[in-house]
Amino acid sequence: MTLQEHWDKSYLNSSDDKLGWYETDLSPSLDLIAKTNLSKNAKILSVGAGITTLIDELLKQRYSNLMATDISAVALNKLRNRIGKENIECITDDLTKPVSLLKMKPVDLWIDRAVLHFFTERKDQDTYFDLLRSKVKRKGYVIFAEFNTNGAKVCSGLQVHRYNEEMLIKNLGTGFELIDSFEYTYIMPSGDKRPYIYALFKKNN
Repeated sequence: MTLQEHWDKSYLNSSDDKLGWYETDLSPSLDLIAKTNLSKNAKILSVGAGITTLIDELLKQRYSNLMATDISAVALNKLRNRIGKENIECITDDLTKPVSLLKMKPVDLWIDRAVLHFFTERKDQDTYFDLLRSKVKRKGYVIFAEFNTNGAKVCSGLQVHRYNEEMLIKNLGTGFELIDSFEYTYIMPSGDKRPYIYALFKKNN
């Protein structure tokens, strides 16, 4: 089974609010977004977006230039159908083998909740960070929310690569400044706990 098939199956076989990564408390991401002081027409990209409810909240807050990308077309179709096609631009692509994303204009904010940690091979991590560095504007921002080093080693049947603050800093390189980071325990719909690290970076001039 390919990764695309894996994620399509996950979204087809479970109701959205039963998925292990479904969020009801968006405050960790929203608090970091607020710290960016970006304008309401800033270009915001959610990577590995799936059916994220963060988009709904950003629309409520009157952000108007929203994008989402995911390897699963099933997930993005669900997202579009829920919030309306006119409210978001969706790109089906693979962050480790990007095609359409290479043509995308740079964004003001790159949001990654729980996708980077699925890239366990160094070459895939390098491709991801190369894409990120090329697609975030100068003075733009990046938000990470990944399994921390005390977190689970497997998620959705896949191995994960866990992170701490120092690892994120090293992978981004000297072109980014750490603005804030904190640890957060996410409670899954099943009641299980998942320790995360959240971090906000700003790209240098």
